[in-house]
Amino acid sequence: MMHSSFSSFLLYISLPLLLLPSSSTHYPFGSVSFHIDCGGPTPSTDRFGTEWAADRYFTGGASGIVSEPLRFSLPQEKTLRYFPLSSGKKNCYIIPGLPDGRYYFRTFTVYDNYDGRLHPPSFEAAVEGTTVFSWQTPWPADVAQTGAYSDLLAFVHDGEADVCFYSIATDPPLIGSLSILQIDPESYHSNSINGTNFVLVNYGRLDCGSGQWGPGFSNDTDLFGRSWQSDYNSRTSSTRKLIDAISTSASIKGIDQAPNYFPMKLYQTAVTLSQSGVIEYELEVDAKLDYMLWLHFAEIDSRVNKAGQRVFDVVVNGENATQVDIFKQAGAFAAFDWNYIVKNLSSSFLNVKLVPVVGMPLISGLENYALVPIDLSTDPNQVIAMRALKESLRVPDRMGWNGDPCAPTEWDAWEGITCRPNKDRSSLIVYQIDVSSQGLKGFISNQIFLLSDLVSLNLSSNFLGGALPSGLGQKSLIRLDLSNNQFTGPIPNSMSASNLQLVLLNNNLLEGRVPEELYSVGVHGGAIDLSGNKGLCGVPPLPDCPMFWENGGLSSGGKIAIGLSCLVVFSVLLLVGYICCIRRRRHNYDFALPHELTSLYAKRNRYQRQKSLMLLEMESQHAKAVPSPFSPR
Repeated sequence: MMHSSFSSFLLYISLPLLLLPSSSTHYPFGSVSFHIDCGGPTPSTDRFGTEWAADRYFTGGASGIVSEPLRFSLPQEKTLRYFPLSSGKKNCYIIPGLPDGRYYFRTFTVYDNYDGRLHPPSFEAAVEGTTVFSWQTPWPADVAQTGAYSDLLAFVHDGEADVCFYSIATDPPLIGSLSILQIDPESYHSNSINGTNFVLVNYGRLDCGSGQWGPGFSNDTDLFGRSWQSDYNSRTSSTRKLIDAISTSASIKGIDQAPNYFPMKLYQTAVTLSQSGVIEYELEVDAKLDYMLWLHFAEIDSRVNKAGQRVFDVVVNGENATQVDIFKQAGAFAAFDWNYIVKNLSSSFLNVKLVPVVGMPLISGLENYALVPIDLSTDPNQVIAMRALKESLRVPDRMGWNGDPCAPTEWDAWEGITCRPNKDRSSLIVYQIDVSSQGLKGFISNQIFLLSDLVSLNLSSNFLGGALPSGLGQKSLIRLDLSNNQFTGPIPNSMSASNLQLVLLNNNLLEGRVPEELYSVGVHGGAIDLSGNKGLCGVPPLPDCPMFWENGGLSSGGKIAIGLSCLVVFSVLLLVGYICCIRRRRHNYDFALPHELTSLYAKRNRYQRQKSLMLLEMESQHAKAVPSPFSPR
């Protein structure tokens, strides 16, 4: 992490260092760029053709206008956004929808007594979760009045760029403008230095023998978006007496090439010596960091036409780093670049000397970048969970739940949140949440199950409602305090599988049977309080639950009983249906015989009827006294 004091930080912000090119400029890599006029209410276009969007993508704060806007020539320099404590101690600009890759970040910071208090604020700034800038009161008068630019290179891996500000004491952080430009991921030897592990913070970008120029400050272009400042202030006093500046209008070979796209103008000027001596620069830096130096050369003196005519040593902090023969390396009127990493610098100055060996040394430009190790960031799944909780709990702005929940590690995490590294120290995890008595009026998102390392959760004495999510059953949870809220519904059975030792659910609107495994927390040395929930039942001293009713609905036994009853009724209905079917089949056999059998049966019936009629007639005749052969005489 970078812990820079304001004095050492001032070198790379007190002069403009970078402004993104106009929208009409062809970017050498990608087409993603954002130019945000912080505090600006409407879009605008500056005199160089850069289109600035109205203020957007901020998490809070308010807009302001510098005290004397006529002092500033660019529209984006006249407004600012500041973040009072009512917006929380941590606020951010979060730019969404970015492809993963490497980006230039550039900020303009200005105070100019916008609030009438004559007190420039103390605050820190972080990019992608790594602290990079630190502003400490008192600011130098010229910086407080006219502002300063700063820039850096960082990778974005999650589809959005975070630029966050943290209030020191009660001071409101502020920002005047923000620009972001996608660049070649291999720029500045990113692969060789494992650039994804570092943020490159610019501590000076010098064009030797020239004045301030580049996008935003002159009509001279830099396809990479950089601006270049004069090297004059970085020369030692003895060197200033010996310097001889030279220039050429001839074309320089090997410029504007991937991945760095250094511009031709950089190499068309240079400084050399008018008499014996050395060219010496002192660059103000922060101790205990590594630095990457880039030195730029081009042999633009036509009198040097073969190797060996101009040879000099490059000495960095007293160590001979390399020997340079520009003509031998690149030939005449051709760009040559050399870079060098200074490890674990122990002083607040980085000294660079060009010491002659043959002829006089010559240099066209110099850049210096601090290699700031990236900080750990919060586990992506836990970021999802915390953002969901922020929405569901309706966390107010004053709590500053913005950006990464846990990073940077040197800042306080979100208010009420405690974080720590995971086991392999590859990311940060949320360890505790304590936001009791904050007037929260939402509910608990079920995404809380993603907080797989959460040990303690305290949401007591708020106005939270809704059902308790099953996600509260994570194994890591030991302490749970949801007392004095308005939670409804049953206690989820998933909580029985946790390792809870403290459970405070008192004074809510919970109902139903209490899981016996959860209640056993009190039996095994823990503590549990379920009082003040009139609808809970099933464990002492709570009332017994109805036989077939629990958790606001049918109990498991009730469901089984109803299931068995339904099975019996279904079986009876099935049996009755079967019997009816059998009877119907018999009935159909008696009265629905085939046609031939029906005809025979009809003839038989007619014969029987005729026989019966004959018998009746005979009996009638006997009744009329016709003598019978068997009558007695």
